[in-house]
Amino acid sequence: MVNKSIFKAYDVRGIYPADLNKEAATKIGRAFVRYTGAKNIVVCQDARLSSPELFRALCKGLLAEGAKVTSIGQMPTECLYFAVGNYDFDGGIMITASHNPKEYNGFKMMKLGKEQIEWIRGVDLLPIVEVGDFPKKEVDEKIIKNNIVDDYINYIFNLFDFSEIKKLKVIVDASNGVVGNTLSKIKMPVEIIPLNFKPDGNFPNHSPNPLEPGASDQISAEIKKQKADFGFMFDGDADRIFLVDEKGDLVSADVARLVLAKHFLKKNSKAVIVHDAICSRAVPELIKKWDGVPVRSEVGFVNIREALIKNKGIMGGELSSHYCFRDYFYMDSGLVAFLLMLQEISLDGRKVSEIVKELTLYAKSPTINFEVKDKDAVLSKIKEKYKDGNQDFLDGVTVEYEDWWFNVRASNTEPLLRLTIEANTQELLEEKKSELSEVIKNEA
Repeated sequence: MVNKSIFKAYDVRGIYPADLNKEAATKIGRAFVRYTGAKNIVVCQDARLSSPELFRALCKGLLAEGAKVTSIGQMPTECLYFAVGNYDFDGGIMITASHNPKEYNGFKMMKLGKEQIEWIRGVDLLPIVEVGDFPKKEVDEKIIKNNIVDDYINYIFNLFDFSEIKKLKVIVDASNGVVGNTLSKIKMPVEIIPLNFKPDGNFPNHSPNPLEPGASDQISAEIKKQKADFGFMFDGDADRIFLVDEKGDLVSADVARLVLAKHFLKKNSKAVIVHDAICSRAVPELIKKWDGVPVRSEVGFVNIREALIKNKGIMGGELSSHYCFRDYFYMDSGLVAFLLMLQEISLDGRKVSEIVKELTLYAKSPTINFEVKDKDAVLSKIKEKYKDGNQDFLDGVTVEYEDWWFNVRASNTEPLLRLTIEANTQELLEEKKSELSEVIKNEA
């Protein structure tokens, strides 16, 4: 019996082997071929301890349905996007749980559509797995191996002009994930001081999620010790990237996406930039000021990407630090974002903390999570209590006032309500954060 809870809105994900095991992986492989019709499939994996075993089980299912399977080994998720978009594969699967703790694993899945790569959601495969019509089949377990690193690096360097990157000293923390080996092969004038470049599924130095408390302590100390210009952190599968200033402070994703947006809007007047429903008001305001067109989307990379395609945008970003690009198959890329931010910071010439100060227009709280029994009851209470504000329901409940706003939404991946608040002043932010927290706790 396969655990239905692992089939998520965006992907397949669960604790190994309690939720996601070899049996489930094989069935998911068979269901993927049946659902997509893909017959030439590329597979990639992250550094998690369970990835090799899940790789073998997944491939067993793919092969049982008559698919040809190619492995590109242990690489960042974006390299799988490149493989699907650049070669003759018609489907791809990344074995990863991204930034989740080490006991988790999962699958990110896609197929090549008529116009672009199409994302396959975990819930898409659940009906096929539930039927369970998978007769035993002896298969030739031959898997082709292909090294695409050089092709991939050449490709991303031909996407944009990175010639104005200056000689900077930059600390890069790979979080013991899979970006270190790839990044080591990239040649540029920047002096990169590596942290945690060796892939290790135990994640011995800190969480693969850079936003976890304490995760950025190591790079913060190293930036100060080395007197570096700034730094970057990648998550476990390198699809998310985090900027760290010269003081060792983690830069908010709102500011990082504005750095990227400014880069694109210098040469692309009226270009569409997609942002999520919980970003700072500064994001759409500054995009308009720079002659761009901001488009608001539901939270989640898949939703950002769909809005980017629908509105023919040039880039999109969300608060979790996923950044996707029109010229990279409309997919997210930590390495493209890394190179573009290097370029823009080089051209700006100021310290990163000075750039951050200019782009931070309001006081904003990090997302606050609440465990509640009845999410709908809490949301109904909030709608009623704050009915004097301007409400919209694109993603959860957003209520706007002249000098502050907030959003409360249900998590797509966890049994939580998430609260985001922003205000014109820190004092008002603290007041409203306390007020809303009490409302939610009283209904929890």
